Amino acid sequence: MTDHALGVLRRHPRLAALAAFPFDFDLDRAAHGHVEAVRLASGGPLEVIAGDDTGGTFFRCGDGSVLYASSEGAAGIIGSSVDEALDILTGLPGWADYIDLAPQDGEEAIHEAVAETEDSLRESYGIDEERAELRAALGFPERSPMELIGLLHAALLRTEPGFVLLNADEGRAYRLLDRHPRPGLWEPVLASGRAGLAALRDGEDEAWRATEQDPVRRRLVLRAAQFDRRDADLPLLRRLLRQEAGSSMTDELRLAAVLVGLGGRPEDLPLLNEVRETDFDTACGLGGMPAPDADGPALLAWARELDESMFGTDPADEPLGTWTGLAADQGLTEYARVPLIRRLDEIELNQGLLRDPRDPDRLNPGPLRSLAYDFDRLGDLPQALRAQRLCSALQDTAWDRVSSLRDLAELERRSGEPAAAARTLARLRAVLDAPDDTLAYWHRVNLGRFIVREHESVAEALRDAGESGLAADLSEAANGVRARLSS
Repeated sequence: MTDHALGVLRRHPRLAALAAFPFDFDLDRAAHGHVEAVRLASGGPLEVIAGDDTGGTFFRCGDGSVLYASSEGAAGIIGSSVDEALDILTGLPGWADYIDLAPQDGEEAIHEAVAETEDSLRESYGIDEERAELRAALGFPERSPMELIGLLHAALLRTEPGFVLLNADEGRAYRLLDRHPRPGLWEPVLASGRAGLAALRDGEDEAWRATEQDPVRRRLVLRAAQFDRRDADLPLLRRLLRQEAGSSMTDELRLAAVLVGLGGRPEDLPLLNEVRETDFDTACGLGGMPAPDADGPALLAWARELDESMFGTDPADEPLGTWTGLAADQGLTEYARVPLIRRLDEIELNQGLLRDPRDPDRLNPGPLRSLAYDFDRLGDLPQALRAQRLCSALQDTAWDRVSSLRDLAELERRSGEPAAAARTLARLRAVLDAPDDTLAYWHRVNLGRFIVREHESVAEALRDAGESGLAADLSEAANGVRARLSS
């Protein structure tokens, strides 16, 4: 579909007035923008094209899709084009009441819901003649409520991952307009792994060559095998185990060892022990494995214990990082970014999620550090900064505060904020100057050198930004820290 209807409305004031009332698509409100600055998480373009009388805004995205954002922090795609969105809005004047309806609810339920809403609207103003006039002028065909709900439902399901709206200042994501269930993240992430596993089961030589040469492909195949276990896969798993050993210690190497071990065959113990001795990391990571001369029950017990504690057969039980990491490895950036943003939102609004189960009175900022790393890996420095700033604020030892502030200063510098980085380094030096047992040896380990190096990098960035005075002050501070390294 196209944006033909938008052009018609812009050329004909009478039709534009009908679109504004009673269909609440008001072109004049576009001049006021949205109630707050927003952007797409994906970084794509947004154009305000209309608003409604609740403070909501209609945006046109780069591919032509229409994104509706309410004034209360919800957003969703409501059409693949302006024409489709207007087709839905004029065909279903009460469209906002139907966002949780789906074609599978059945024709009777949909007609009943639409009739109830439209009867209520008719008590206040006319919609039937107005709808007929506007739809005819815009060239829209007759459509049943069932068909229109189908269009709206399909549009809403496209919101994630490519059209997630963020508050531009805070970085938080708008919640979804609807409550429709979505496939788990593992569905798109595992798709290529499942295809690869099927090809290996068919014995395709090209598939084996590709798996051997591509560590990401191999990791995905092993994850697919984790959730689709077959006794006949044992020869295939042995070969994958040998291949994965070339990547040293990975979660998938441990998974491959477990899947082989679950066969309970003592003849696999020499192979498993050989893989364990690949290098120091594999020896540590596969510790506790039965000796080469152990029996089948011992091997099976070891594999089952690891399987129950680390793997299992339900992809929903896997940590979020498993799927976002594999998504990032495949270049599925938005599939990785969106759940990470929503996780950061949850933590920011409820820091109790960080409570350490071993010490309920303590918050563990570790997940924030991991989020900052994941966002940085995705090239999303604003979200990395957001996570790292909260992480720095929650550290409870001087050592951790210094380390976290150094990381924060680096992110601020790389984000083009050298003045902010200089302020962060000033906070870091203040912590160094306060006596604390956890910092007794900071000047004798790499942390001290990293701190000096970051001071120098920020000073250089300040000079490049024309802030020579601030740069000189920071260089002097760097010299002061450097002098302490030898003490």
